[in-house]
Amino acid sequence: MVKKKIPLRKCSGCGEMKPKRELIRVVKAPDVKDEEGNVIQKGEVSLDLTGKKAGRGAYLCRSLKCLAAAKKAGRFQKAFSCSIPAEVFEGMEEELAEYE
Repeated sequence: MVKKKIPLRKCSGCGEMKPKRELIRVVKAPDVKDEEGNVIQKGEVSLDLTGKKAGRGAYLCRSLKCLAAAKKAGRFQKAFSCSIPAEVFEGMEEELAEYE
C-alpha cells in the first residue's frame, strides 16, 4: 500500500511547516491591466478560506498571534512584493477572529 504524500506549507507568522489543510491561504489577486500592459487596478490582498482563489498565495496558521507576527515582520509585503494598507490587515483580523 502506497502512502499518500501530505503537502506541507510554511506559516508566514511562526515559520512552522504544517499540513496544507491546517493553514489558511492569504492571496493577492492578479493586477488588472489594459491592452498596452499598464496596470489599471492593483490586485487586492485577502484571506482565502476555500484555497481556490486565483493569485499569489502565502499561508498562515489559524491564529491571530501568527497574523500579528507576520504583519510585524513584513512577511506579506515580501511575499507579494507590494505594500499592504493597514485596513487590509484589520479586515483579515476580523475574518480570522470569526473563523477561530
